Amino acid sequence: LGRKINKKGRGSTAAAVTTAKGGKKTKKGAAAAVERKMSKPSRSSNASIRSESRKNTSRSSRSKRRPIDEDEREVDEEEEVDDQYNGTSDSSDSEDDADDSDDSHREGKKGSNKFFSDENADWLKPKSKKPQKQQLMSSSDDDSDGDDDDEFAAKDDYDESDASGDASDDSDELLEVERQSRLIDREMELEEAEAEEEYRRTIAQSTAVFHLPTLEELEDDEDRVVPPTELRERIDAILEVLADFKSRREQGRSRSDYVDQLQSDMAELFGYLPELVEHFLSMFGPAETLEFLTASDSPRPLVIRTNTLKARRKDLAAALLKRGVTLDPLASWSKVGLKISESPVPVGATPEYLSGHYMLQSAASMCPVMALSPQPNERVLDMSAAPGGKTSYLAQLMRNTGSIVANDLKPDRQKATVANMHRLGVRNVITCAYDGRKLGKLWPNKFDKVLLDAPCSGLGVISRDPSVKVQRTMADVHRTVVLQKEILLSAIDALSYKRGGGYVVYSTCSVSVAENEEVVNYVLGKRDVKLVDAGLDFGKPGFTRYQHKRFHPSLALTRRFYPHVHNFDGFYVAKLKKLSDKRPGEDEKIYPASAEETADADEAGSDNEVAAREKKSTSKKERQGAATKKATAREEERKKRVSGESNSEEKPAKKAKNSVPPSVTHQSGSKKKRKQANNAKVTKPRRMKLGM
Repeated sequence: LGRKINKKGRGSTAAAVTTAKGGKKTKKGAAAAVERKMSKPSRSSNASIRSESRKNTSRSSRSKRRPIDEDEREVDEEEEVDDQYNGTSDSSDSEDDADDSDDSHREGKKGSNKFFSDENADWLKPKSKKPQKQQLMSSSDDDSDGDDDDEFAAKDDYDESDASGDASDDSDELLEVERQSRLIDREMELEEAEAEEEYRRTIAQSTAVFHLPTLEELEDDEDRVVPPTELRERIDAILEVLADFKSRREQGRSRSDYVDQLQSDMAELFGYLPELVEHFLSMFGPAETLEFLTASDSPRPLVIRTNTLKARRKDLAAALLKRGVTLDPLASWSKVGLKISESPVPVGATPEYLSGHYMLQSAASMCPVMALSPQPNERVLDMSAAPGGKTSYLAQLMRNTGSIVANDLKPDRQKATVANMHRLGVRNVITCAYDGRKLGKLWPNKFDKVLLDAPCSGLGVISRDPSVKVQRTMADVHRTVVLQKEILLSAIDALSYKRGGGYVVYSTCSVSVAENEEVVNYVLGKRDVKLVDAGLDFGKPGFTRYQHKRFHPSLALTRRFYPHVHNFDGFYVAKLKKLSDKRPGEDEKIYPASAEETADADEAGSDNEVAAREKKSTSKKERQGAATKKATAREEERKKRVSGESNSEEKPAKKAKNSVPPSVTHQSGSKKKRKQANNAKVTKPRRMKLGM
């Protein structure tokens, strides 16, 4: 029994030594504790030994997770306790120590130090059981860290929990779930505080007043080159002010001042004429105008169209992939388009291109042909055919049947059209070079469908032709509008509505309202036509109102394509159906484009009526005067015949007339001139006959 007690006492003493942190270790205190345990093996000491053994087991389980080698530390402490236990000490000292240990044991029952003497209470006294419990309930994440300061971290957590002001022991003894919940609550509070601070900072920045440059500052800027970064920052700042103009505007400045400054900055940054930027601002608005100008400077993706008369898209894609070309299908709406991202070889010089397996064509230029949707064995007119991209697509959809008249104003451009038709294997195309404004009179009611890709200002293809930025003016746009109206009227006259056709597709590569909606609205009042759905599911609808002008509601069926929205060239497509050959007059104009046009039409009509009345009155007077003259001449002749004097006077007069014959030289000269004029072509050398 004594051996067991000795072993237990030794183990408990070693455990007590290991539990102390930062205290002063003395040999005398350890020996006194051992002698006390040996001298009084009572029930209380047995209970304390059991509790200490449990604590030792818990500490041993924690020590396995510590990076420091606690086993070596416990062995050293046990050796130290053994040395103290086996060492030489006087009996008197042991008795005194035993008495002291008994007193401390009695006081320990009342106080918090239950197992230690008074001399060792200062350095062996644990603060509480709370750190031990927190260490036992520590999470697996804390265990896996493997840091040397796990014990001290547990102490720090306990100190923080004490500082938080928890009064009761039950609230401090938390489970792992509760501890994590409190940690999450603290993190959420910190996040809310940071979000509130950021929100206030954002409000302070967003409500800051932007200083618009004055005239003096702008004059100073004229002397120096303003960097693009500074222009872009000023444009962004003005856009922010215009977005919340009421709260962010500068006192004494109007909205027009900001818009004017924005217009000049955009024109300088992107290299446009100011009037063009003003036109875009009136169409899109400030923010969208910036997007449009930025997208117009970026290049469009390269697109090719498969020629189904010679190849399939799958086979063509496989052949180009073998040559290292990176490509993808164009879109779900096109079954023949391919978008090329990268190509190590020139796309316009591959064997497939030279064989006519595909055609270089933009995605936007395919839309008018798809809207027209020609059928086999139809008669189709392409009024602006060169260089033949749309014409070949028409022949492809018609499967090389029917007939296509490809017209263009300039004969030199038709050379490219003929070359492409031969390369692509198209056999149903007839090329010609006429003025499109005269085709309606030349071939009235001859075609089932007409495709008119009208000449325009090119404001939608700036990425391909940057010279439009500085070469096109609004005066050029208005001159082009007059030509477009005349050509579209001629196209409608060439349509035949009796065979179930009578469709014309009008398209331009411009985004200007004057070249698109205004032209179509004008034609609706001049011919018996109506707008129909173009059959294109994508694209934005056309304008039904622009500034003070109001257009026909059916113009919403037209389609617009923008570079900053669809990544296309700027394009416009409208499909019209001819109902009859009627031509409504100026009085029967149903949908005028504006009040000014109606007033001009009324004035012109009144002027025409007055002129017609004047012509009628003058013609009647002339007829009456001619009749009276003839009557008087007849009466005079009758009187002269009756009287012989008149006859005798008339005969010498006739002789006098005959006595002055015309000069012979004059007659011969006139005859020679007439012969030369008639035989001018005969003087040219004649061609040799093939038989000779």
